[in-house]
Amino acid sequence: MKKTTLLKNSILERRALVVPGAHDALSAKVIENAGYEALQVSGYGLAGSYLGLPDVGLIQFKDVLEITLNIANAVNIPVMADLDTGGGNAINAAENMKKLIAGGVAGMNIEDQVFPKRCGHMSGKAVIPAHEMVGKIRACADARNELDKDFVINARTDVFAIEGLEEAIRRCNLYLEAGADLVFIDGIKSKSDVEKAVEKVKGPLSVNLMDAISGMKTELIPIPELARIGVARVSIPVASIMVAHKSLTNFFNALKSSPEGILPGETQWVCSFEEYTDFVGLKEYKKKEDKYLPEDLMDSKYRGQSEIV
Repeated sequence: MKKTTLLKNSILERRALVVPGAHDALSAKVIENAGYEALQVSGYGLAGSYLGLPDVGLIQFKDVLEITLNIANAVNIPVMADLDTGGGNAINAAENMKKLIAGGVAGMNIEDQVFPKRCGHMSGKAVIPAHEMVGKIRACADARNELDKDFVINARTDVFAIEGLEEAIRRCNLYLEAGADLVFIDGIKSKSDVEKAVEKVKGPLSVNLMDAISGMKTELIPIPELARIGVARVSIPVASIMVAHKSLTNFFNALKSSPEGILPGETQWVCSFEEYTDFVGLKEYKKKEDKYLPEDLMDSKYRGQSEIV
């Protein structure tokens, strides 16, 4: 079954499909290895990992596309892209979406913020008129239907922080009518808000959660409870980049503060070299070398060397 079909079917089941965010191909492989059925590319994570900057619209679409396709090629589960505001007007958004479909991506998020956008849990957001966003979704849906009808369009609205829940629900229904498969009210606050949205939105609803991080606006609700309510997708968008940031910070601070400048025996900080190379597929690569490269080249390349793996 196509990845687009797998993703769409899972969303239509409205069982709170958990879709963690990845900031690069390695974090994507970790998410897949942990057993998740799908993942998304975190725009917040891309900005931090690629530029070391906040998610305020600074990363170029060509870079987003390249990293997204790397992630999609690194895993076997469906990947959703972060198209932010679409890269321009409705026509730009549709053309950019075509590149995602051609690259094997299973779905995308597109939002109704004014460019340059801001992370959904930041203050100071502004949104475009609803009819302008409807045009973007219509253009994307028409192009999607010509290429792969199962490609998932998730229409995100950031209007909750500005005008409240009723306007967010109104926009969600407009976006579903325009051709979105899934809608997302970013920054929604409480369980009662989520319940009301599920009841009044005329299609699958996505929410996002982030455990143990201060500054996030949405109440933490257990996944089984979200499934009971009827939420279709649960996004955990920024975990990978924040885990990476904390782990790197703790390790290099410990290394710097060590009197010897090393951490002998403190294996809790890192995996083994062999564990890492196994995870990224070095053994499989070497099998291909043995199969396809000339034997004399292999002999000359490795003769007299002690191989690590």
